[in-house]
Amino acid sequence: MSATDLLFDLTPSEEQQMTREVVQRFAREEMAVAARPADEAGALPEGFLLKTVDLGLNFMPIPEALGGVGAGRSPVSNVLNIEDLACGDMSMAIAALAPLSVINCVMDYGTDAQQEIVSQALATADFTPAAVAMMEPGFGFDARQLNTSARRRDDGTYVLNGVKSMVAFGPDAQLLLIFAEAGEAGTQGFLVNGNTAGFTFEKEDYMGLRPLPLYAMTLADVVVPASAKLRDDIDIKQLSNLGKLATAALAVGTCQAVLDYVIPYVNERVAFGEPISNRQAVAFMVADMATELEGLRLMVYRAAAQAEQGLDCTRIAFLAHRNAIKYGMKIGTDGVQLLGGHGFTREHPVEMWYRNLRALGTLDGMLLA
Repeated sequence: MSATDLLFDLTPSEEQQMTREVVQRFAREEMAVAARPADEAGALPEGFLLKTVDLGLNFMPIPEALGGVGAGRSPVSNVLNIEDLACGDMSMAIAALAPLSVINCVMDYGTDAQQEIVSQALATADFTPAAVAMMEPGFGFDARQLNTSARRRDDGTYVLNGVKSMVAFGPDAQLLLIFAEAGEAGTQGFLVNGNTAGFTFEKEDYMGLRPLPLYAMTLADVVVPASAKLRDDIDIKQLSNLGKLATAALAVGTCQAVLDYVIPYVNERVAFGEPISNRQAVAFMVADMATELEGLRLMVYRAAAQAEQGLDCTRIAFLAHRNAIKYGMKIGTDGVQLLGGHGFTREHPVEMWYRNLRALGTLDGMLLA
């Protein structure tokens, strides 16, 4: 059967496979070992963000003319990178990939001048903090119906007002990609310098994602030039889909870490003279975790493949996001249960993964695949 006869091909390209090997090794050697100390300290490991620059992910979607690799925009590659880094640690993965989400969006919908700004700022030998400011506090978040407003003045400038939540890096972000409701024009994106007047930041603390610097951002009459607005052809529905895919990919990576940890544990943990994996209740729970994870992974890959082909992936992206929330929390909970009393102690990382997976229900648009 030829590749053209398949609904979608799950075989990564040679370049994707090489990148995966590098990213997986980095996640294993740099992130996984530092995850627990970072969680305890409530801060990213010193020097970690600079190390992520060596992965070269920010250079991939940027054209060669602007100093990038010119590999093109690839939701499939982004999903694979998010999954692999999240397997090391979800908090560090979000921090490392936040600038790439800004790059991807600007390369898709930014003007030539904005693409040059982003390339010069984010595709360098140093790590430059940047973040997407899309999420807002409250239930029922919808990127197509935002409370943050953008009012156009007679001189062509825009005035932004509103509140954003879970903005990575907060006051340290040098570039912010802010989404706001611009009247009849609908939701629009604005590329804004982090030191623009009118921003107020307040640190947010959560049960999970403790090392990740997250802030609530208040915009009070923030004036930005007309050149800050992304192009009019911006597809908010597609960006929302890509945000849901990124969240689902975070779930896949973290759930894989849980599964990789509990399988040897239940095989080695002896109770009443035999490994606890010999008991059907335990074996069935592990099998359910593996089945749910693989189903979620295939759903994410299929949606990413559709997005890469330019197809409408709204339905499958929504389902992937909902299943990521459902099964992510279930796999995290089952992981804790399989360790018994040990699952609640800090001697094992499962409780940390459980707390991080509980955050999936609030993440929507922090990263873009």
